[in-house]
Amino acid sequence: MSNKDNAPPARRIFLSRVGGASGAALALPALFGGLAPALAGAQGAAAGAVAPQRASYLSLGPQEAACVEALVDAMCPADALTPGGVDCGLHVFIDRQLAGAWGRGDRLYRQGPWQPGKPQHGYQSPLTPEDHFKAGIAALRRETQKRTGKPIEQLDAARIDTLLQEVAADQWDDPRFALGAWFNDAFYPLFVQACFADPMYGGNRDKVFWRSVGFPGLPALHARNVVEFRGRAFPGAASPQSIGDFS
Repeated sequence: MSNKDNAPPARRIFLSRVGGASGAALALPALFGGLAPALAGAQGAAAGAVAPQRASYLSLGPQEAACVEALVDAMCPADALTPGGVDCGLHVFIDRQLAGAWGRGDRLYRQGPWQPGKPQHGYQSPLTPEDHFKAGIAALRRETQKRTGKPIEQLDAARIDTLLQEVAADQWDDPRFALGAWFNDAFYPLFVQACFADPMYGGNRDKVFWRSVGFPGLPALHARNVVEFRGRAFPGAASPQSIGDFS
């Protein structure tokens, strides 16, 4: 993310950050936690491949949804590779994860006592992941209003981009809430998963991110292809297959 005119768009840096952890990002949605080249012609068709859709939210309220939509559009700008974040369904994925078993903390031990932990101790909070995520949205909206005089969803993408750099660098933390840790450990991982998860989970609509990086789809079907096409573009990546294609 950068506010400099000559800097690459936010997603360029995003893709380079994802490269080292693409295996996890491409799997089914997970708890908090070289890319193959795109085939010729995939980039040109990507931006117009997905029809805009309005979400029917299961977890996020109107102000929360507006904030999330603004963030994913700023972090995933529309260009020759993909449409904008909302048109890719990234906000839908995030909302569904919050509303589901992961958001409820179904697999977390939540009996307490609640004591400060080290990063290697994992998630330590009386809040469910959904509640923690919403607390971060509330803190971000509050701080943005205080610093800019406007709700974050009323700012342009370049301004949001600059603010998120500051948030990620812990410059917006205060005794009430650590916004940097929230963005880096909660929002950003969900954003990555939204981009590369199977489209049945709401994001990566029309497999647009799979196409942009030349990912052929369900990895369990490609054991032999990994050997045969190692170091070369796989022709089948032009039409990646998702779970829905086999249902």
